Amino acid sequence: MYYFDGHCDVLFKMFLDKTIQFQNSDKLHVTKQTLLSSGAKVQSFAIYVPESVHPDMQFEAALTMVDIFHEKIIKPNPEIKHVQTKEEINQLQSGEIGALLTLEGCDAIGTDLMKLKTLLRLGVSAVGLTWNYANAVADGALEPRGGGLTAFGTEVIKLLNKQKIWIDVSHLSEQGFWDVIETADHPYASHSNTYSLCPHPRNLRDDQIKALIELKSVIGITFVPPFLSCSDFADLTDILRHLDYVCSLGGEDHVGFGSDFDGITTTVKGLESQKAYPNLINELLKYYSASQVEKFLYKNMVKRLPK
Repeated sequence: MYYFDGHCDVLFKMFLDKTIQFQNSDKLHVTKQTLLSSGAKVQSFAIYVPESVHPDMQFEAALTMVDIFHEKIIKPNPEIKHVQTKEEINQLQSGEIGALLTLEGCDAIGTDLMKLKTLLRLGVSAVGLTWNYANAVADGALEPRGGGLTAFGTEVIKLLNKQKIWIDVSHLSEQGFWDVIETADHPYASHSNTYSLCPHPRNLRDDQIKALIELKSVIGITFVPPFLSCSDFADLTDILRHLDYVCSLGGEDHVGFGSDFDGITTTVKGLESQKAYPNLINELLKYYSASQVEKFLYKNMVKRLPK
């Protein structure tokens, strides 16, 4: 079985450390080698610009990560294809892996729609509006005031709707989430878990999960231990608990996975890097039918792509 992973931070790590080689670096959870050996079919690569980068340099940092994606991941590796649509994913041949470019947080665009248009032209297929804090678009999940979309944020949504771009609600404040649900044509959660099982502000409450299901969207269960168990320790059963909970809310056709590999400091026991994805697949097959597991791993994510 192969899988579609909705989120990793390889570009961020390679941006911070120019010596990292994507082919097989032991500093990465996700490498060319792990993609080929673990059953990956589509991997999302996020552009995440850390807050430590001065605001005046954030767009340049985002462009640098785009360059890393094209020059160090796509260009030297003919097996890895930049994909932006369902059709391109469906055209992948045996042994080929699709790479989806995403933006995690709109901090890098400031208040300039042209910067967002530029990133879309360079191949970004999904846009997260915030990281954990506030920017010119909206408030993030850890912003104390808990505000929603700004007037500029509404303009961003309009542009993304027009171009049929996935709008990622992971990391948004609750009010920001509901504002997006009201205005976005294609919302989804790339890497979020269930608040009822682990009351972390990054997780989604039942009504949020149900809203995404009603909109025929998808939620990527993430492998971040504090979002799984509210501690630094989690194992494969914790992932299955969150998956099963989303299914219990009617989400069998609306749930997938977004690992957050290379964006996490602690990992799930038995899933310490991407090469251990088969461990998760084997665990899923103990409790679900093969057709259900295929949906969770791959089909649900591909089906919910906007174009």
